[in-house]
Amino acid sequence: MTEPRVARRLRIHGRVQGVFYRGWTVEMAEKFGLDGWVRNRLDGSVEVLVAGSLPAVEALMAACHKGPPTARVDLVEVEEALGMVAEGFTQKPTV
Repeated sequence: MTEPRVARRLRIHGRVQGVFYRGWTVEMAEKFGLDGWVRNRLDGSVEVLVAGSLPAVEALMAACHKGPPTARVDLVEVEEALGMVAEGFTQKPTV
């Protein structure tokens, strides 16, 4: 029996652009077997939509509080996400 899927939308604030945060997020999501996407926001934050098993989603969320070595994370906002999430994990253009 497979675990139920959950989806979360994260907004990460701090020094998170220009520090490989998106590429690192893709690597981490693939490591945890998650689906979704990551993109920069014009306000300087990074937005992540992630879906998968609850333990895997929670593991990525915990990692996002630290980020890659050159990042400085000040705040991670998390909300439940609804709807379908495409398979795989990609980088999207800035919005």
